[in-house]
Amino acid sequence: MITYTPITTTSSIVLTPNLPPIGSVIWLHGLGADGQDFVSMAKELNLPLHLPLRFIFPHAPLQPVTINNGYVMRAWFDIYSMQIDQRIDVTGIANSVKLVSQLIENEQNKGISSEKIILGGFSQGAVIALTTGLGHSQKLGGIVALSGFLPNAQEVFSKKHQSIPVFLAHGTEDAIVPFILGKTTATILEKQGIPISFHSYSMPHSVCVQEINDISQWLIKQIT
Repeated sequence: MITYTPITTTSSIVLTPNLPPIGSVIWLHGLGADGQDFVSMAKELNLPLHLPLRFIFPHAPLQPVTINNGYVMRAWFDIYSMQIDQRIDVTGIANSVKLVSQLIENEQNKGISSEKIILGGFSQGAVIALTTGLGHSQKLGGIVALSGFLPNAQEVFSKKHQSIPVFLAHGTEDAIVPFILGKTTATILEKQGIPISFHSYSMPHSVCVQEINDISQWLIKQIT
């Protein structure tokens, strides 16, 4: 069984495996949460001993969020209305992409190759994981995007982009990020020839046990 040693800083929570890591997972939380929100996932994935991964759970910046009456919370970008795909905070997304790109570089400096680095995220975090991974200068190991979507897809694919394996998952009863946005994202990526593994679950804007199990199997396939 893989065990992890946590290191907590003001910017992130890092879980280092008890065996030398062969890869890294950078996981981005959703709106209003922080890096702690998905820390338990590392253990729940129940990864085999031959797949020791380092997990990095960064905290999004604190900023006012328009849809919440300007209340300051952790957010990867601003949200202007309930129609989250209509008006996009392009600048906020770009800033978060830069932040995550630096985290990728940090892992490479520790000896992890780009193709052994997985980007993952939930909701807002999924948006940043998709945008960063598809547009990164080097091919990464894969992207896990839960209950999210890809904004400004036309702009992403008008530039050089990576054909990177993507695990997409969405709740069919999601009232925050409608299921159709996740399904449409899967269709867009498939048309670009990107290898997609799309999963739907009978749940709202959340994560379920079967989803975690499916992610585990996908990770084993991508990293091994």
